[in-house]
Amino acid sequence: MNGDEAIAEGAIAAGCRFFAAYPITPQSEIAERLAWRLPRVGGMFIQMEDELGAMAAVVGAAWGGAKAMTATSGPGFSLMMENLGLAIMTETPCVVVDVQRGAPSTGLPTAVGQGDMMQARWGSHGHYEIIALAPSSPQESFDLAVRAFALSERFRVPVLLLTDEVVGHMYERVEIPEEVPIAPRRRPQVPPDRFIPYQPDPDLVPPMACAGEGYRIHVTGLTHDERGYPDMSAEAHDRLVRRLCDKILRFRDEFTFYEAVDLDDAEIAVVSYGISARVAHGALALAREQGIKAGMLRLITAWPFPDPVVRSLADRVRGIVVVELNLGQMSREVERAVRGKVPVIGVYHAGGRIHTPEEVLSGIEEVVRCR
Repeated sequence: MNGDEAIAEGAIAAGCRFFAAYPITPQSEIAERLAWRLPRVGGMFIQMEDELGAMAAVVGAAWGGAKAMTATSGPGFSLMMENLGLAIMTETPCVVVDVQRGAPSTGLPTAVGQGDMMQARWGSHGHYEIIALAPSSPQESFDLAVRAFALSERFRVPVLLLTDEVVGHMYERVEIPEEVPIAPRRRPQVPPDRFIPYQPDPDLVPPMACAGEGYRIHVTGLTHDERGYPDMSAEAHDRLVRRLCDKILRFRDEFTFYEAVDLDDAEIAVVSYGISARVAHGALALAREQGIKAGMLRLITAWPFPDPVVRSLADRVRGIVVVELNLGQMSREVERAVRGKVPVIGVYHAGGRIHTPEEVLSGIEEVVRCR
């Protein structure tokens, strides 16, 4: 199956029973698959009027007790940003898939891009933290869809799956296990008269009571106190925003996933993700043929950015090459993490095609010349 279909199957395996979306290329195969599959497992598929409505429906379904997901591409992702912020503020577990394509605006609907990486981090308003995972194969699309649901329940936060057109449309063998661990929703352990909706557990995540379960809940995007009541005080806002961020940042080691390729003896490191990382494999082989000791750090967790991992890498290599299908978005994060210790060379383009290994090799050779 292709990567889009694998995401759909991963979602079903993880317990997703609600999907709302608006048709858009190149995520259409996710919607098509779930439109066919969800009714057969007791789930629901809704084609909404637009992406604003789709994201709102997902938030509502989650508060109704369902594991919910939506999927889109760049223009639709932009429209989802307001309600993505609502999901962050209301601590709504859900999964949002962005199959990236050439952009901005309508851009290149059927061609690949990786230009939404910063929108994923900063697209909604206000200061917040979010979790985003980047698969590079159909198998990983399945696996990370499962993980995305688990993390969304663990931290009560929307989890983003940032794939791209090539991975989404790539056909490879996908092994689907008989069953996968289904992350439970964190339920209240007290009777309704003692339940305080936003009173966090020691790990800063509050239990979640859904509509119809006998608990009083107040779901609002306004700054609120632990009861869920609006509280406009500076203290309440600062306390809430810090907790929303800290509940993710303090436990980031739990979900900082990456792949190290030939880094043991590497003098030059490639940092990449998604389909760009797959192309970089060929460049590493070409570099080794020339006697250049090159390795790769493939980012699987894109957000929060794995600063400690990249910073540690900079202590071991002479230079870093960042390969991505935009004009240098995650490269800025690499430079920030590296803090000038080693040169950072970007291999970018935004032409709706993937790199060639030779283009990546040229970046590696440029680092060699920096010696």
